Amino acid sequence: MKLTKKLFLGLSIGIGSLAMAQSTNPVLTGAPFLRISPDARAGGLGDQGVATSADAFSQFWNASKYPFSRNTSSAAVSYTPWMGKLTNDVFLMYLGFNTMLGEEDRSSLSASIYYFNMGEVDLRSLETPELSSGTIKPNEFSIDLAYALKLSDTYSMAVTGRFIRSDLSGGFNTDSSLKPANSFAVDVSGYLQTYKHTSFGDYEGRVRAGWAIQNLGPRLDYTGDENSRSYLPTSFRLGAGYDLFLDEVNKVGVTLEASKLLVPGPDSAGNVPNVGVIEGIGKSFSNKESIMYSGSVEYSYDNAFAVRTGFFRESELQGGRQYATVGVGLNYNSFGLDLSYLVNTSKVNSALDNTLRFGLTWNIGEESYNNEDY
Repeated sequence: MKLTKKLFLGLSIGIGSLAMAQSTNPVLTGAPFLRISPDARAGGLGDQGVATSADAFSQFWNASKYPFSRNTSSAAVSYTPWMGKLTNDVFLMYLGFNTMLGEEDRSSLSASIYYFNMGEVDLRSLETPELSSGTIKPNEFSIDLAYALKLSDTYSMAVTGRFIRSDLSGGFNTDSSLKPANSFAVDVSGYLQTYKHTSFGDYEGRVRAGWAIQNLGPRLDYTGDENSRSYLPTSFRLGAGYDLFLDEVNKVGVTLEASKLLVPGPDSAGNVPNVGVIEGIGKSFSNKESIMYSGSVEYSYDNAFAVRTGFFRESELQGGRQYATVGVGLNYNSFGLDLSYLVNTSKVNSALDNTLRFGLTWNIGEESYNNEDY
């Protein structure tokens, strides 16, 4: 049973990184669900969101976007099937809420819950595979709380605190050393959004830019062995975009983003350095192939209808994920529905290939000051 559980541990840690594991020396982390985009709008924009315009799902990407929201309060929920070609009981669910603080909407408070259900797993030993040793229900989740503040009329920053729990044993109690792992992490982010200004011809334009350091915190301990703790998916995101206002109701936005895992990769022998978090960040820069790129275009009409497309590219040495995305968004009164679809463009399988993602938003509050200024 111990061997079987060790195999299961490796499978579970890699399940969220299935598309990344088919490469030479990929960078693997604990709690890989934290690298999976939870919202359908970002899913239609090439899985990017650090520099896109503010929405109800900004908590996952860059909480400093919230002070630029068009509404004073909003709620969000999303559902993402995972590995839909292989199973129907593995999914990710996200719930979020944000609200403005102060009379001039210069700060915000936001919270979210992100849950990864891995379905039911039937355990069997290698000695007697025909006999079941029990069923487990592994899962992972995180709880976030963030505060954002405008430092000027066009720039804001945010700090996010995150509690993470990764239960790969699924409540199965034996003499195995496998146990739930708990940790905490911090995000620090910034966002720039200029006022509308004269752009090409007689059109108006607006510049957007954002950055974020995410999931900075202690490693996850699944076994009690200090030498086998798993790094959190610490990452750095940087992006920039531009909105072109064709008239009062038609807008086109273009965004480019780059991200990098701040986690040391395995050496030529396949061994991951057992060092502290900060030292590990330093070692991660020796891996020049761990930078990922994405780009997107979004057309919106009167903030009521949107069409999106994007692409994502990762080095073949680090996972080889390459895919295109498309999506649509609909808004009616205070409610919004977003749908996205991923089309794999590489030879490496993607767990989200041909998957339709759903996102719902509810603008609870009133229109903010940003509707007039931005």
